Amino acid sequence: MSAQHRDTIEQLYSLIANEEDARVCKDIPPEACREVPRNFFLILGSNVLTKLGDLLISPKTVLAWLMTAVGAPALVAWLVPIRESGSMVPQMVIGAWVRRRAVRKWFWTLGAFGQSASVMAMAGSVWYLEGYAAGGGITGALVFFSLARGFCSVSMKDVQGKCIPKTRRGRLSGLATTIGGSATVALTAALFWDRGDPSLTFYTLLLLLAAALWLIAGVLFASVDEYAGETGGGGNAINEAFNSLSLLRDDAPFRHFVITRALLLGSALAAPYFVVLAQQASDTGWMLGVFLLASSLASSLSASFWGWAADTSSRRVMIRGAAMASAVCLLVGGVNALVPGKGSGGAWFYAVAFFVLNIAHAGVRLGRKTYLIDMAGGNKRTDYTAVSNTVIGVLLLLTGGLTALISLVSEVAVVLLLGVMGLMGLFSALRLGEVTGE
Repeated sequence: MSAQHRDTIEQLYSLIANEEDARVCKDIPPEACREVPRNFFLILGSNVLTKLGDLLISPKTVLAWLMTAVGAPALVAWLVPIRESGSMVPQMVIGAWVRRRAVRKWFWTLGAFGQSASVMAMAGSVWYLEGYAAGGGITGALVFFSLARGFCSVSMKDVQGKCIPKTRRGRLSGLATTIGGSATVALTAALFWDRGDPSLTFYTLLLLLAAALWLIAGVLFASVDEYAGETGGGGNAINEAFNSLSLLRDDAPFRHFVITRALLLGSALAAPYFVVLAQQASDTGWMLGVFLLASSLASSLSASFWGWAADTSSRRVMIRGAAMASAVCLLVGGVNALVPGKGSGGAWFYAVAFFVLNIAHAGVRLGRKTYLIDMAGGNKRTDYTAVSNTVIGVLLLLTGGLTALISLVSEVAVVLLLGVMGLMGLFSALRLGEVTGE
């Protein structure tokens, strides 16, 4: 890298950091200090590209719409469970493997390349297959996508912890979210503005664009200058993780939290059915762009509110999110059962409901994450996270199977069932103890 190039990067970084030089190397190895500005922007670029890729193959919107478009609507029920559980369940094993390596950026790069290859396989399924053959190809590729994502999830925290100072990590995440959200709105407008009904070629190119984003992100991340770190703690990690499952038996508050979290899965699982119902009401292709925009706006607009509220009471954030999610599910299910929506008016009803559901899900997600951190202390956080993610990952697959069977009869019945689950989760959250501020 030329001296002029390095100076430019350092100037941009100083504008973002805006702190005293004495604090720049807090909580990272001294030898890594010189590369902080360059690593900051490499990791930032990788995060922004993957956020855009996530938008373009979101199981809640694009893949749900695509399943119906190729003629495999019954497989919609499996999209969110596979996407979430595939990256959560094996993390105990992946984590043990990652901790044995001194340099861990290659695990993230490998995961990014794996996700790129998986999305290319989805594009091939859409282009060459049709009906349930195409749907099966997309679902199979999503399994490998989710497993590859597990490598990225585990390794990112380690790499970022070694390369980015403690006082800069929040800014990195916040800036990535802000840029990703803005780029999402711009990309959605560019792809869907006055384009008419998307064709098979459009869907294929959309997936190939997402695959390219992950490929570029992997190349950027491979350029991060990561210094070797500790390799201890990986040998017995798997056995210790499975032994920690006894927490469900012995720790009553934690068990209550896991039950509550399981009941609140509906806020994530219901979203694809809103898309399917909108597609049945009006198969106008540009409505997919409306749902993409609603998804990105809901999370970006509500994040600050939920975050502020969680600092006061993460329990109440879960309760409010659960109340919103169950109410909108029961409303959509009830209205559709009584007055089935047809035409653009019906589709817009589902789009608005989808927007509200995503705001609710953001609250449920942020509330339960904050609650878990506040509830546990010290090393317990690691055990609580591992056990909770593993159990929820398994339950996601089981719930996905159940909703898949019910959806063969009626998508509306699935939405109503998930609404009832959310209502039960609301009552369960009301009985949780208050942990914030303790």
